[in-house]
Order: sequence, then C-alpha cells, then structure tokens
Amino acid sequence: MIQLDDVSLAYEGRTGPVLALQGTSISVAKGEFAAVVGPSGCGKSTLMKLVTGLVKPTSGQVAVNGEPVSGPVKLAGMAFQNANLLPWRTVTENLMLPLEIVEPYRSNFRRKKDEYRARAETLLDTVGLKGFGDRFPWELSGGMQQRASLCRSLIHEPALLMLDEPFAALDAFTREELWCVMRDVWERLRFTVVLVTHDLREAAFLADTIHVMSARPGRIIETRKVDFPRPRSLDVCYEPEFSALVLSLRNKIAEVRQS
Repeated sequence: MIQLDDVSLAYEGRTGPVLALQGTSISVAKGEFAAVVGPSGCGKSTLMKLVTGLVKPTSGQVAVNGEPVSGPVKLAGMAFQNANLLPWRTVTENLMLPLEIVEPYRSNFRRKKDEYRARAETLLDTVGLKGFGDRFPWELSGGMQQRASLCRSLIHEPALLMLDEPFAALDAFTREELWCVMRDVWERLRFTVVLVTHDLREAAFLADTIHVMSARPGRIIETRKVDFPRPRSLDVCYEPEFSALVLSLRNKIAEVRQS
C-alpha cells in the first residue's frame, strides 16, 4: 500500500534550509497496521504528510497503492491529536463532512443523504456513541470527541488510515479504551493503518510492525515485527515479552537521541 524509496525532504527555515528527512525508505503492506516511533522532531509527522501528498519530497519516490503520489491522496483518512470537530455542526453532521467533499460521495450527497446518515449512526454505535449523533461537540468529553473524530476519518471507507498521535491528549484509561476501539474497528475492516506515536505501549499493542526513526534528519533505522497473537486484550501489556519489547524500543530511541 505504501512505498517510500530513499526519500529526503528539506524546507526553508528562518535561518536557512532544514533537512527533515534524509534517505528514508519504508514499506507498508495492504491491510497492515504499522506504527512509526522515534524521538521528538525526527520527522514522524513529516513522513505522514509525504504519504498523504500534503508535501512533496525533495528527492526520492513516494507511492501509495502502486501509484506515485503527486497530490493529496484521496483514498486516505486522517485523524490527529486534536479532534477538530466543527462546533456549529452536530456530531453526525461532523462525521458526514468528508462525504460532502470526497468523490464519488460528493456528487451523490443530496440523493443519498439518508443512507450516509445511517452509515454515520452505525459508526457511532461501533465506537460506543450510539444516541449522541444529535449532540454538539462541546457537549462531549475529550474522549468522546476523539471517538467521533475516528468515525469521521473512517466514514468514507478509506483504504488507508493515517493516525498522528490521535490519543496523546487523553488520560490513560480513556487512551487504553480507544486502543481497544481502534483494534476492533481494524479487525473488522482490515484497512491499512500508519500510526505515528510517542507511546511505545500503544505501538506495541496495536501494530503488526513498528518502524523506529533516527533523530533529525529522520530515517528508518530499525523495523520490529510484533508477534503477539490477535485479537489482543489489554492483559498482553503486562506480559514479560511485551514489557521487554517496549523497553527495547525505549533504549533504541534513547540511543538515537544521543547520537
């Protein structure tokens, strides 16, 4: 689904050119749940922008679904640390926003509005928000808003979901609860996911593969396969093998921070 070959990206900073990524290569298969971890400022979010076509590489090749990326990737859904729900729209109306923008849904929106509304309600039910579709974002807790944001990123049934620290602003219990929501939705639909996160437990719990980035200029320096059986319960987080994986990742990132 995703292929980056020897990609570098430089941008103009206040004091001159800044090299964000250098010689970065990564491959993510269709249906895979991949995580990207690394020290702050290493280019994790920049990597996401390259994959989705929001920025162009200075050099190297970026391909999604076998096609070179030359502009915004329409088959991708995105969710971020902040839910960014429009406060003047209800939860259901927020969910339906991509269907008003993305083709082929946009052309059929008026004719199929009832069908799309039903799809939104089904997604809300999936993440435990049944009955909240007519509420406004300011009537929801932070965790509930983030659930709605996930639904919005999924409503147009993207083949690729890009997640940029989507649970970072939440408390520990809500975060783990949403890990399980994400796990269950992915198990059911099996779309491709790239999760950018600083939370190594989150990466180990959710991902099939974890890619570790170097300090800036970022590049992939190590790829780990996560072999814990699926579906995973939160109990796996307390097993010695899980703790050993998280500690190993932490040590690797501490090493590259000092290099």
